[in-house]
Amino acid sequence: MLNPLENYFLKQPEPQQSCMLFLRKWLIAQGLEEQFKYMTAMYYFKGKPFCYLSYSSKSNKLYVGFMKGYLMKHPKLEQEGRKQIKVIYLNPEKDLPIKTLNEIVKMAKKLY
Repeated sequence: MLNPLENYFLKQPEPQQSCMLFLRKWLIAQGLEEQFKYMTAMYYFKGKPFCYLSYSSKSNKLYVGFMKGYLMKHPKLEQEGRKQIKVIYLNPEKDLPIKTLNEIVKMAKKLY
Protein backbone atom coordinates (compact mmCIF):
# COMPACT_ATOMS: atom_id res chain seq x y z
CA MET A 1 0.00 0.00 0.00
CA LEU A 2 1.37 3.38 -1.00
CA ASN A 3 1.54 6.20 1.50
CA PRO A 4 -0.46 9.37 0.67
CA LEU A 5 2.64 11.22 -0.54
CA GLU A 6 3.66 8.46 -2.98
CA ASN A 7 0.06 8.21 -4.16
CA TYR A 8 -0.08 11.98 -4.72
CA PHE A 9 2.79 11.84 -7.19
CA LEU A 10 1.72 8.65 -8.93
CA LYS A 11 -1.82 9.87 -9.62
CA GLN A 12 -0.57 12.89 -11.62
CA PRO A 13 -0.84 12.66 -15.42
CA GLU A 14 2.24 12.52 -17.63
CA PRO A 15 4.35 14.53 -18.37
CA GLN A 16 3.58 16.35 -15.09
CA GLN A 17 4.24 13.21 -13.05
CA SER A 18 7.79 12.73 -14.35
CA CYS A 19 8.56 16.42 -13.86
CA MET A 20 7.17 16.37 -10.30
CA LEU A 21 9.17 13.25 -9.40
CA PHE A 22 12.34 14.95 -10.61
CA LEU A 23 11.50 18.14 -8.68
CA ARG A 24 10.77 16.04 -5.59
CA LYS A 25 14.29 14.58 -5.62
CA TRP A 26 15.78 17.96 -6.46
CA LEU A 27 14.00 19.74 -3.57
CA ILE A 28 15.10 17.06 -1.09
CA ALA A 29 18.67 17.42 -2.39
CA GLN A 30 18.42 21.14 -1.47
CA GLY A 31 18.18 20.13 2.19
CA LEU A 32 14.40 20.34 2.44
CA GLU A 33 12.24 17.89 4.39
CA GLU A 34 9.19 16.49 2.59
CA GLN A 35 5.75 15.96 4.13
CA PHE A 36 2.24 15.40 2.78
CA LYS A 37 0.05 18.22 4.09
CA TYR A 38 -2.96 20.10 2.76
CA MET A 39 -3.35 17.42 0.08
CA THR A 40 -0.02 18.32 -1.56
CA ALA A 41 3.72 17.79 -1.23
CA MET A 42 5.04 20.33 1.28
CA TYR A 43 8.72 21.04 1.86
CA TYR A 44 10.15 22.36 5.11
CA PHE A 45 13.38 24.18 5.93
CA LYS A 46 14.56 24.38 9.53
CA GLY A 47 11.23 22.86 10.56
CA LYS A 48 9.16 25.63 8.96
CA PRO A 49 7.02 25.56 5.79
CA PHE A 50 9.23 26.55 2.86
CA CYS A 51 7.50 25.63 -0.39
CA TYR A 52 5.09 23.20 -2.00
CA LEU A 53 4.87 21.38 -5.29
CA SER A 54 1.51 21.31 -7.01
CA TYR A 55 -0.30 20.66 -10.26
CA SER A 56 -3.64 22.28 -10.99
CA SER A 57 -5.69 20.15 -13.34
CA LYS A 58 -8.16 23.03 -13.74
CA SER A 59 -5.57 25.41 -15.17
CA ASN A 60 -3.24 22.60 -16.35
CA LYS A 61 -0.30 24.29 -14.61
CA LEU A 62 2.57 22.80 -12.63
CA TYR A 63 4.17 25.10 -10.08
CA VAL A 64 6.27 25.51 -6.97
CA GLY A 65 4.81 27.89 -4.39
CA PHE A 66 7.09 29.66 -1.92
CA MET A 67 5.62 30.41 1.49
CA LYS A 68 7.56 33.65 2.05
CA GLY A 69 7.23 34.71 -1.56
CA TYR A 70 5.82 38.10 -0.59
CA LEU A 71 9.30 38.95 0.75
CA MET A 72 11.05 37.88 -2.46
CA LYS A 73 11.60 39.75 -5.71
CA HIS A 74 12.40 37.64 -8.76
CA PRO A 75 11.10 38.16 -12.31
CA LYS A 76 9.89 34.54 -12.58
CA LEU A 77 7.85 34.62 -9.35
CA GLU A 78 4.17 35.50 -9.69
CA GLN A 79 1.79 36.53 -6.91
CA GLU A 80 -1.53 36.55 -8.81
CA GLY A 81 -3.67 37.88 -5.99
CA ARG A 82 -2.14 35.73 -3.28
CA LYS A 83 -1.23 37.58 -0.10
CA GLN A 84 1.91 35.71 0.94
CA ILE A 85 2.79 32.98 -1.52
CA LYS A 86 4.49 33.53 -4.87
CA VAL A 87 4.77 30.77 -7.43
CA ILE A 88 6.96 29.83 -10.34
CA TYR A 89 5.12 28.07 -13.15
CA LEU A 90 6.93 25.24 -14.90
CA ASN A 91 6.35 23.64 -18.27
CA PRO A 92 6.91 19.88 -17.96
CA GLU A 93 7.34 19.59 -21.71
CA LYS A 94 10.43 21.81 -21.69
CA ASP A 95 13.73 21.71 -19.82
CA LEU A 96 13.28 22.88 -16.25
CA PRO A 97 14.93 26.21 -15.38
CA ILE A 98 17.22 24.72 -12.74
CA LYS A 99 19.44 27.80 -12.62
CA THR A 100 16.38 29.96 -11.89
CA LEU A 101 15.09 27.49 -9.30
CA ASN A 102 18.51 27.49 -7.61
CA GLU A 103 18.43 31.29 -7.43
CA ILE A 104 14.94 31.34 -5.94
CA VAL A 105 15.63 28.59 -3.38
CA LYS A 106 18.85 30.31 -2.31
CA MET A 107 16.98 33.61 -1.95
CA ALA A 108 14.18 31.95 0.03
CA LYS A 109 16.57 30.16 2.41
CA LYS A 110 18.01 33.53 3.46
CA LEU A 111 14.59 34.39 4.90
CA TYR A 112 14.78 31.55 7.47
